[in-house]
Amino acid sequence: MKRRPFLKTTLAASALILSGLFPFSAHAADTIKVGILHSLSGTMAISETSLKDMALMTIDEINAKGGVLGKQLEPVVVDPASNWPLFAEKGRQLLTQDKVAVTFGCWTSVSRKSVLPVYEELNGLLFYPVQYEGEELSPNVFYTGAAPNQQAIPAVEYLMSEDGGSAKRFFLLGTDYVYPRTTNKILRAFLHSKGVADKDIEEVYTPFGHSDYQTIVANIKKFSAGGKTAVISTVNGDSNVPFYKELANQGIEATDVPVVAFSVGEEELRGIDTKPLVGQLAAWNYFESVENPVNQEFVQKWKAYAKAKNLPGADKAVTNDPMEATYVGINMWAQAVEKAGTTDVDKVRDAMAGQTFAAPSGYTLTMDKTNHHLHKPVMIGEIQDNGQFDVVWQTDGPIRAQPWSPYIEGNDKKPDYAVKSN
Repeated sequence: MKRRPFLKTTLAASALILSGLFPFSAHAADTIKVGILHSLSGTMAISETSLKDMALMTIDEINAKGGVLGKQLEPVVVDPASNWPLFAEKGRQLLTQDKVAVTFGCWTSVSRKSVLPVYEELNGLLFYPVQYEGEELSPNVFYTGAAPNQQAIPAVEYLMSEDGGSAKRFFLLGTDYVYPRTTNKILRAFLHSKGVADKDIEEVYTPFGHSDYQTIVANIKKFSAGGKTAVISTVNGDSNVPFYKELANQGIEATDVPVVAFSVGEEELRGIDTKPLVGQLAAWNYFESVENPVNQEFVQKWKAYAKAKNLPGADKAVTNDPMEATYVGINMWAQAVEKAGTTDVDKVRDAMAGQTFAAPSGYTLTMDKTNHHLHKPVMIGEIQDNGQFDVVWQTDGPIRAQPWSPYIEGNDKKPDYAVKSN
């Protein structure tokens, strides 16, 4: 047997693999790479770190059941560090260097809008798990959080109702970026349609990372002297902690001025003494406290995972709405890949239409057949002294998202199916 030519061939093949010129390696062929694009540092880490951890738990769970298409999922975690241009850079890295089949990520709309052109250019697939302002419908994104008609509008309707306190004046407080501004544009038009005048609507914005709410809370007190007032908060990230602390400092209670938050859940309340906040509200599509067998198992799994992985604050681990949306999104994507028989983005996109999943919210959620949004229930919860929420109002079942709000002029002419934004 002539060993030298065989040796040469083997060495040449090895060199090709090591140099990256060989079309695939065994490792790449044996796994499906999944991108996780969440801020693990900076102002949004308070909200996004748990979404990264939930994604990892869900991937572990799927892998333990045999993976997807007989392959294990391999998470690729990056940290865009609450830096919006860095989201686009990290997203491009995930698609072009790491070759991920799908990405789960973003919290703020400014981060999603930073990533969007990259994913449309390279035909990547992003699952976005957070409530947002709508006014977008990309073929490269599946939106597993709420559109305004699945959170903001029902919350304000509740505040105006007798059960919600019959509010007549509205203080709209938000972080200064696209989600709060667009949501408040929609809410202002909605309030006008209900006969609320501009003099009874106040709109205030603060930068990301803002920490001094003394003047703003004093202004809320002053504004509330003019009639029954509610605050609608679209404050995001770690600014929620000083805002709620200042409400307590100035003695504002839910019975005086109810605050309904769209970006505060169980995770954000972990760092706050919630006793002075009892009765304040949040609007979501899921709360940890909802009672059903699916949620009981979901919460138990998360607490066990947090403990096993020694996550920070594992002894007080909580679930929240965007964590549930992350869990649902990853499972739906896995189902769609199995249905398509491939991770090819175009085929998975088609297979996502009409996917269903029995969610921890207690409802079977459906991915809409055309508009890339989940049909979701709406829930309003009151903060309890243990940092959990008591659900005080909810829809009878899941409702279909309206990405293009009827309260923005011209939206009636927008298509109810995905179209590239560029």
